[in-house]
Amino acid sequence: MDIPDCSERTVLLTGGTRGIGRFAARKLCAAGATLLLVGRNAERGEATVERIRRAGADAVFLRYDLATQSAVRDLAADVRDRVDRLDALVNNAGIARGNRTRTQENVPTTVAVNHLAPYLLTHELMPLLADSAPSRVVVTASGVHERASLDRTDLDLTGPYEGFDAYARTKLMNVLFVYELADRLRGTDITAAAVHPGFIPSSGLYRDSSVWVRAVMRFLSILPIGQSVEDGGLALAHVACSDEVANASGHYFDGTDPADPAPAAEDADLRRALWDRSAELVGVDPAWPTVQRKV
Repeated sequence: MDIPDCSERTVLLTGGTRGIGRFAARKLCAAGATLLLVGRNAERGEATVERIRRAGADAVFLRYDLATQSAVRDLAADVRDRVDRLDALVNNAGIARGNRTRTQENVPTTVAVNHLAPYLLTHELMPLLADSAPSRVVVTASGVHERASLDRTDLDLTGPYEGFDAYARTKLMNVLFVYELADRLRGTDITAAAVHPGFIPSSGLYRDSSVWVRAVMRFLSILPIGQSVEDGGLALAHVACSDEVANASGHYFDGTDPADPAPAAEDADLRRALWDRSAELVGVDPAWPTVQRKV
């Protein structure tokens, strides 16, 4: 599948220096998008940009570690200074930590990177997205969200912690966030969608997981199981740029195909509870977004 012409579009892609993000970056640039590429490793970031340039396209690398809220806000300010439009915000950065670590805001790092960073970055860039409409917000979720559940009294996962379970719960948070955001943006020209890129053992996502998870993923990566990094990156680029999904707000994609998420995504009370708790954790008014509806 080819990505359509994106030469008039500006895209911000987090987690774009390895795995599916790196391949999505190449596809978007090959389609002509103006790309802002975010990652935490300077060497990988510059190498990705150099490869894109050798292919005749261009991109800008922005080095930020999205585990801290100050970095997310700094990134948003940097983007606002660099561009006057944003057609797609692709929240792809993610981690799967085997052990609980905490950020300087005392939030579990898995929650901070996988959920709060997309939540806060979308909040900070919403005015730019509104000025650029029609525009879209895309979040990389995962099919493992279907095995997860959330305790409304422990939405920041400060209770019992197991690495893969915590990862699955943050992926459920991604879907809940997208569905709630889409609801709040109904009637505007901004859409929100979640993408399950497929099961990709070779993506590098599990590099910080427990020893047994890393061993299993290394084993599975040599077998013909799951999707390739290229498949996942293509799905992400498709939902970020294709006109075929321009109006697909509040949708969950399995690869490039619309699919049904876990029933929990339809739990309006849980969605609002997560939204309000997230606003509290990052210090914003939960009444956002305030975007003018179409007449």
